[in-house]
Amino acid sequence: MTRQLAIRVMIVDDHPVVRAGLASMLATQPSINVVGSASSAPEALALLDKIQPDVILMDLRMPGMTGLEAIRQINTRAVPPRIIVLTSFDTEEDIYQSVGAGAHGYVLKDAPQDRLLEAIKVVHARGRYFPADIASRLMERMARSNLTPREHEVLQLVAKGLTNKQIGIAFGISDNTARNHVNSIIEKLQVSDRTEAATIAIRQGLISLND
Repeated sequence: MTRQLAIRVMIVDDHPVVRAGLASMLATQPSINVVGSASSAPEALALLDKIQPDVILMDLRMPGMTGLEAIRQINTRAVPPRIIVLTSFDTEEDIYQSVGAGAHGYVLKDAPQDRLLEAIKVVHARGRYFPADIASRLMERMARSNLTPREHEVLQLVAKGLTNKQIGIAFGISDNTARNHVNSIIEKLQVSDRTEAATIAIRQGLISLND
């Protein structure tokens, strides 16, 4: 394959070492041409028209605009490039949100080199690439009913140890209403009690104790 026909790849990651390492590795592949890199989501968006990549390797956690926000914006374009999330995070929620934003693949940074190369080729060929372990997490997350915005808020307070009465006071609702929200959360997350609900939610990235 000639260099003109190579897959045009852009790397988006806020860590210089990661960008350099990926560029160096991909440069050894005659079927891939790294046409640019960006240290932030806004920089990536500004570069799109100039370098016109076929595939973007997108980090999720970056200062300022996140990778998810960038993916959503990129997919509003008339002919958006294909996007592979390349991240260190593999919570069910990260994977679920990435797919919802329009990512076509999901690869962990510590995955074997061959996996990333395969992902680039599959996604460029209009396919989707989710390794078995990632696909399994995605299916588990999709199988759960989505929590309502209020239930997310209640779950956040449950994780902080608040009682139904304290939750009711916080939201200006009755103890019974707060209890109903908690029971609904327990049912939707398919857990046995509020403690397990909080544990599962934190592990899956549904909530953060820093919020």
